[in-house]
Amino acid sequence: MDGSYKNPLVQVNYVGEKSFCPVCKSPRLIHDYERHEIICENCGLVVEERIIDRGPEWRVFDEEEREERSRVGPPLTYSVHDEGISSDIDESNYDAYGKPLSLETKLEFNRLRRLHRRTRAEGIEKSLALALAYISRLCNHLALPKSVEETASLIYRKTLNQQIMRGRPRDRLAAGCVYLACRQCKIPRTLKEIENVSNVPRAQIGRSYRLLLKSLNYQSSPAQKPEDYVPKMLDSLGLGGETSKIAYQILKIARELKLTSGKSPIAQAAAACYIASTLTGERRTEAQIGHLVNITEVTIRNRYREFMKNLMFEVYL
Repeated sequence: MDGSYKNPLVQVNYVGEKSFCPVCKSPRLIHDYERHEIICENCGLVVEERIIDRGPEWRVFDEEEREERSRVGPPLTYSVHDEGISSDIDESNYDAYGKPLSLETKLEFNRLRRLHRRTRAEGIEKSLALALAYISRLCNHLALPKSVEETASLIYRKTLNQQIMRGRPRDRLAAGCVYLACRQCKIPRTLKEIENVSNVPRAQIGRSYRLLLKSLNYQSSPAQKPEDYVPKMLDSLGLGGETSKIAYQILKIARELKLTSGKSPIAQAAAACYIASTLTGERRTEAQIGHLVNITEVTIRNRYREFMKNLMFEVYL
């Protein structure tokens, strides 16, 4: 009984004394889930009644709903070294009746908590815990969703199992895992952004990324599109929906005219946002946009001039 839809009459097999009807000795017993009875299909005898339904009271239709509605503890997570199935000693110094513990008992429990924290992660587990905590900090600084953190943690676990990280700095490999997870989850983050929060050079992050692709047999994710950078850029600049609509239209037409080939996608997105903000009267300067995405004003200027020339419209500054 797993909480999914139950047919009111389902044949079940029991063991021991309830494996057959006590009157006609028939093994054809059926379970009536609505009346909570076990009935003999041959003679109609109610073999047992008032059966306790030990299954959940909610209905589920797929595995995802089953995990969401389950009330037997938090789900497993790859972002914690023990996958979230560990136990902790409560920090409250009260007993089951709500009475405060004596001084000797408090000191004893403090000692047990300290020993528990020391022994829960040793050796490889301790190294994994430090790396996953570092990945979690990177994801928090980059404002990445939980799915990216879980993906990066899973990738790092694979590197640990295949001994890829032996002889390599933990922070460089962890930063490479975060970048690879962003590419797989289609969350636009540049090497420069990861460099700023991890203090790992871009060259080292790129090298770790290529090492992970080769060692774990991952296929290289497709390059980010300019449209992927527009939502975050417009949100940070505080621009409205009309500006977003025009920016997407500019990039769509530019792709049809093959103006996006061989150009930096983030620079094209910045140029489209600059043009759109000017057209809607919510103008942001090149310096503001360039500072936001870590590119120069000259690069933005070159891209928007190329757009204006080929798309044949004018922007009055």
